[in-house]
Amino acid sequence: MSSVLSGSSMQLNNVYVRATGTTCGIDEFNGPLGQYFDRHYPDFHFGHKSYELAEMAMLQDAISHALKKGKLKKDDINVFLGGDLNNQVTASNYTAKDFQRPFMAMYGACATMGLVINAASMLIENHCIHNANCFVCSHNATAERQFRYPIEYGVQRKETMTTTATGAVSVILDNNPSAVRIEALTIGRVIDMNQSDPNDMGRAMAPAAFDTLVNHLKDLNRQGTDYDLILTGDLSTYGKSIMKELMNKNSVTYNEYDDCGCLLYDSDQDVNQGGSGPSCSALVAFGYIYQKMLKHKYKRVLVITTGALLSPVMTNQKQSIPCIAHAFSLEVVE
Repeated sequence: MSSVLSGSSMQLNNVYVRATGTTCGIDEFNGPLGQYFDRHYPDFHFGHKSYELAEMAMLQDAISHALKKGKLKKDDINVFLGGDLNNQVTASNYTAKDFQRPFMAMYGACATMGLVINAASMLIENHCIHNANCFVCSHNATAERQFRYPIEYGVQRKETMTTTATGAVSVILDNNPSAVRIEALTIGRVIDMNQSDPNDMGRAMAPAAFDTLVNHLKDLNRQGTDYDLILTGDLSTYGKSIMKELMNKNSVTYNEYDDCGCLLYDSDQDVNQGGSGPSCSALVAFGYIYQKMLKHKYKRVLVITTGALLSPVMTNQKQSIPCIAHAFSLEVVE
């Protein structure tokens, strides 16, 4: 029987995590979770002539790791779905040209992993495809150059800023039972609280994360305590505090709550408020949390990926920052 959306959410019965591949930069490797990633690189160039080429190579490595662990070839994948932060999702499109397989490029800013996981899950659940390779990447130097200033400028960073994570993640989903499955999903709504500071995106995104959490629990008739862990994508320190305040004020109970942007780095690393970027939530969820679930530390985790849908053009026009959050539930298969 096909599954349909209830409100913004869908329960799933047929979507499993087959394999993951994770690559990261030196700062991410030197953080508290470095041991959980498949490969790291010593600098921003990785031996390539440009940051963009380095980002593509990092993504190619993540995809190769996932395929190898899943004992699959590119030709075995029904559909690739992926995105990044570059204009016209450059890294994803240039990488996909070598697949010669169906490809869907998607952009959800830092919430892109939730977007591609949800889209692939609905296709698999409703028997449109048997499997999918979901991927994201981000590179500190390419993202900073696009959304703020080239890092070579040495611009003094504001206290409220986050640090775009350098990394790539590839997740293979299919309909063959495995140790961990995608148990449910929620598609986010665009929420705009008239925040306009592009250097303070954590606080702008927190209301969108809370909106998705409320809709997820309402749609599926659940409580926050039905999850061992609720994990937001990249609200980082300021945004995390607002999310906790919103949950407490609205009597949303939970067992444990944390944010990927706070988990990816140590407090003494020079990352301001913490991590951001599509690879931030993806590295934590499918590098660290996924491995903890395989060891049964967590049995059910709700991942709420968060994204600020700003662009340099609209920022320069002093417009507000619309935000979105897409959620999916990871569950250990008993």
